[in-house]
Amino acid sequence: MSTISPFACAAPPASSRRWELDALRGLMLVLMTSTHLPTWFSIPAGQPFGFVSAAEGFVFLSAYMAGLVYTQRAVRDGIPAMRRAFLRRALVIYACQAACLLFLFTVIAALGMKFHQPAANNLMSFYLHAPLTGLWTGLLMIYNPPLLDILPVYIVFMLASPWILSHVLQGGWKTVIWASIALWGAAQCGLSRVLYDGLVAATGLPVPFRETGSFETFAWQLLWVLGLCLGAYHARVPSDRRVVFQPWLVKAAVGIAIVFFVWRHMTGLEPFAQGDPLNLWFDKWHVGPLRLLDFLALVVVLLHCGGWLTRHLPRMRLLETLGAASLPVFCAHLVIVLVALAVVGESHPGRPPWFDPLMFGLSIAAMYAVARLVRMFGSGPGAGRGRRPAEAGRASGTGPTLSVGTGPG
Repeated sequence: MSTISPFACAAPPASSRRWELDALRGLMLVLMTSTHLPTWFSIPAGQPFGFVSAAEGFVFLSAYMAGLVYTQRAVRDGIPAMRRAFLRRALVIYACQAACLLFLFTVIAALGMKFHQPAANNLMSFYLHAPLTGLWTGLLMIYNPPLLDILPVYIVFMLASPWILSHVLQGGWKTVIWASIALWGAAQCGLSRVLYDGLVAATGLPVPFRETGSFETFAWQLLWVLGLCLGAYHARVPSDRRVVFQPWLVKAAVGIAIVFFVWRHMTGLEPFAQGDPLNLWFDKWHVGPLRLLDFLALVVVLLHCGGWLTRHLPRMRLLETLGAASLPVFCAHLVIVLVALAVVGESHPGRPPWFDPLMFGLSIAAMYAVARLVRMFGSGPGAGRGRRPAEAGRASGTGPTLSVGTGPG
C-alpha cells in the first residue's frame, strides 16, 4: 500500500458526496435490521459474506468517514476546530443513546410487561432488577443493554479520534497502528475484565460485567483506527488515486474471502460445534484473529475492485438514502426492533409464513421514510441546495461518522 502521509498535500480535495459509500452504509443498516429483527431468517441472513457481520463493516465505514471528513476539517480550519467538531458530534450521538435508553426503560418496559414477552424483558433484566442503578449507570454508559451497546463504543471512539489525528500530524500513523494492534492483542487476553475487576475493587461498581456491553472496546478500536487511517489517507490524495496492493496480496485476500464464505455457509454462524474453544478465534465481540483476517481480506478485495464496482453496478437509491441518514436511520432501526420484540416477541413456527417477511419489509419502509424526512427537513443531501459553493463546502466538512447525510459520503 502507498505510504504517502495523509497530510502531505497542500490543500484538501473538493468535497463531494460519494454514492457508493452511502450505499455501503445503507447495506450495513439493512443487514443489521435483518439480524436484529425477530424473524425466522435473521440467523440465515446474518454474516452473509463470511465470518464478518454488518457491525464490523459499519464501524469501519464510520471510521473511514470520520478520517475523511475531519482530516479535511483539520487542514482547512485547524486542529482546534476539528476537535470541536468531533466533540459536537459525540454529544449528538450521546443524545441519541440517552433517548434510546429512556425509550427502552419506559415504553418498551411497559410493552414488555403488558405482552409478557421474555425477549424484551431479557434485554433490560438488570434495569428491571435495579431501576435507579440501571438508569444512572446507563446514562453514564457503564450499563449497556443488548442492542444499545454499540453507540457508547462510537462515542468513545469519536472522543479519542481528534487526539489520534492530532498525533498523526506530528508523527504519522506507525506508532498509532502498532499501539492499536497491541491493545487488540491485550483484549484477546482479557484486558477489559482485568480493568473491570480493578474498578469494582476500587469503587464497588454494582453493574455486573456482562451488563457493560457485548462489544470489547479495546478490540474493536483496531477496526476504527484502520478505518480512520484509510479515510485520512483518502482525504489528502487526489480522488482518482486509489490504494494499490501487490498482486500476490490481492490473490491471497480473494482466496481467504472465498474459503471463509464457503465455510460460513456450510457450518452456520459458528465455524465449529457450539462450545468448541476454537470458536474464540472467530469471536465477534473480541474480533478474534481469524475473524479479523476474514474482515481484512474483504477490505482488500473491496478496495481493489471498488473502482470497477462503482463504474458497473447500478445506483441503489434506497440504500444510498438510508446510508446518507445513517444516525437517525440506525436509531429508527433500534426503535422498530425493540417494539417488535416487546409486542410480537421472537419468531416461532406458529406464525403465518408471510408475517416475518412482511414485518421486515415494513421495517425497511419505515427506515426509508425516516431517511426521506431527514433529507427533506434535516441536513441530508439536498438540504444545502441554494448555498454558495463555499458555504456548501463548509457544511460538508462537518459531517462525521454516523452522519445525518452531511460530508462527502
